[in-house]
Amino acid sequence: MPRPAIFFDRDGVINVSPGEGYVLSWDAFQFNPGIMETTKLCRDLGYALVLVTSQQGVGKGLMSQGTLDDIHASMQRELAAQGAAFHQIEACTHLSGTCTCRKPSPEMIYTAAAALDLDLSCSWLIGDHDRDIQMAMNAGVPNTIRVLSDHEPGVAATHTIASTAELPALLRVVLARAVP
Repeated sequence: MPRPAIFFDRDGVINVSPGEGYVLSWDAFQFNPGIMETTKLCRDLGYALVLVTSQQGVGKGLMSQGTLDDIHASMQRELAAQGAAFHQIEACTHLSGTCTCRKPSPEMIYTAAAALDLDLSCSWLIGDHDRDIQMAMNAGVPNTIRVLSDHEPGVAATHTIASTAELPALLRVVLARAVP
């Protein structure tokens, strides 16, 4: 039986945004406030958790695929210790214009949906950029949460919050109405 998912952007949502640069090592990775509680809450409510992230630093040669995998493995270990790890990680590492999976393409969402038997019609996406919200819309994911950032909003999200610290409280309300 298909289940809903919550798709998370990484930089700016799961971890502190590196600004115009890239998180190139685990030492540079810092979880955002409220993320451990958020991911655990979502798992406890029965949602599949999927990370959908663009990591162009690999395509630019700023880090290797192995380094990115190590960063994600360390992130998963920290989350797993709290009962909050992702069920799947989808990362587009290509340069802009060289692939079909770069946001706002829905390909990463579709790949995870096929692998995990997800029901996109009652799923959610949490992002901090128009391309995240647009990716959800393109995939038929109806519920979106935008975390405000340096990126000026141009695509409307279902909900907008100032900080990831607000996610647990918001999700307790909106997910309680739609428990899978």
